[in-house]
Amino acid sequence: MAAAARSRALPHFYALIMAGGRGTRFWPRSRKDRAKQVLPVLGEKSLIQETFERLRPLIPAERFLIITNTDLRGEIARQLPEAPLSQVIAEPAQRNTAPCIGLAARILLDRDPEAVMGVFPADHVISRPAAFRAVLKQAYRAAAAGRLIVLGIKPRWPETGYGYIEFAKKVTSATGPVPVVRFREKPDAATARRFLKRGNFYWNSGMFVWKAAAIDRALRELLPETSAALCKICGRPGSREFERSLARFYPRAENISIDYAVLEKSPNLAGFPCGDLGWSDVGSWNAVHSLLPADSQGNVARGHALFYNSKGSYVDAPGKLAALVGVEDLVIVDTPDALLVARRDRAQDVGEVVKILEKQQRHDLL
Repeated sequence: MAAAARSRALPHFYALIMAGGRGTRFWPRSRKDRAKQVLPVLGEKSLIQETFERLRPLIPAERFLIITNTDLRGEIARQLPEAPLSQVIAEPAQRNTAPCIGLAARILLDRDPEAVMGVFPADHVISRPAAFRAVLKQAYRAAAAGRLIVLGIKPRWPETGYGYIEFAKKVTSATGPVPVVRFREKPDAATARRFLKRGNFYWNSGMFVWKAAAIDRALRELLPETSAALCKICGRPGSREFERSLARFYPRAENISIDYAVLEKSPNLAGFPCGDLGWSDVGSWNAVHSLLPADSQGNVARGHALFYNSKGSYVDAPGKLAALVGVEDLVIVDTPDALLVARRDRAQDVGEVVKILEKQQRHDLL
């Protein structure tokens, strides 16, 4: 679809891609200046390139905002040459998702008072992009009417690592927004099994659609000090005035997620229970193992590997042969200056290695 046709179909639709995370659970491949979102974790293109490209059939490049950090801004600009450089913004301090979204809303309101913004993490995988875009069109219409819209993903197993959205009723699909009862924190295994059986609990995808004015108003009401700080950021993105005021006032914002700050308190919340979008937040090396083709014994290799009496392992060791003998369910990631060996069921703990390296001030490995 041509850019002009897209503009007519969804005339006020904008995309915020949040790309400020460090991806510490993907160490040693993920580093400060080459974090998870700019890496080709699953294929030839990076995760942020995949995110940008699956949204482009709906949203022209000039309607994207990418909010990242100073370490990644240059690399993201290089990977996304279609996006204007002024719209790739580096946070001067990490302040979680509520200030990030609030900043984007203020920028978009200055440009278009009727702006409807979709909020998308940079590092998720969606293998059915056409189905995803069909949901976004519905979410756009609901958000344009003033609702705060969240996207829930139908759970495929009793996951304990995700938060959940409790919808008002059991649904198999929805052509309109469904009331949200409440958000649920990451459950224990028994609770997750109960959620799965109930049928009205969906994974919280961290993707949202709403009018910039609606989320700005909610932040003013529920997070007034942060909203006041964001309102002091002035000038057009890319200008010296903007950069100076961003550096001065953005660090004053509270470090809080949009879920805690707004969504758990707002009466104006609804959602779309999404079916099979092929969604994954790619949260660990174990998730990568599950998303890539495996051999008959469940082994996955990025590069050249030999498996003898071994099963269920993931190997990423470019430039050499990796031979695994008599082992099961390992993650092995080799880089020029670091080697990770972990059990797959402990892959979520890789971020703890980064914390230890920070305490040791091993900046060469961060």
